[in-house]
Amino acid sequence: MENQPTRHHSLPTAIQAPRVDPDRVHEMFAEMRRKEAERQAALPQIRAEGVEALKRLLKVAQGHSGQCRYIASFLLGLYNGNRFKFDLTDFRCLDYELFQDCLTVLRMDFQPQREVHCYFEDGGRIWEQLAKDWNIRDYTKRAKA
Repeated sequence: MENQPTRHHSLPTAIQAPRVDPDRVHEMFAEMRRKEAERQAALPQIRAEGVEALKRLLKVAQGHSGQCRYIASFLLGLYNGNRFKFDLTDFRCLDYELFQDCLTVLRMDFQPQREVHCYFEDGGRIWEQLAKDWNIRDYTKRAKA
């Protein structure tokens, strides 16, 4: 064996953790609990407004105006985002009231009580029909050659 130079490895010096103020930590957690309580208290109103907006949007999606396809695409994206992709720039094609209804439904769906189609009797069939009626691509199906 050849003589190899000796390597000296030094251990890192102890890292000093920052000093934590227990009162500040307590305040931070109290603030987090307060905000969560506020969000939970707001949920019934968010859900009530969301369901009403969802009903309006479904009616539009089943209509024949120029905005209907965009609403159908939005609803299908909420229904199954892997299958039905929604282009966020399509919001620009909506009038203000429909856009606000979409935001209201999104707010509700952020903490879902149930899937959007489950607010309607036979909702799965209704949503699948929207995809057929508007010829909205299902990205899980192979493209026809």
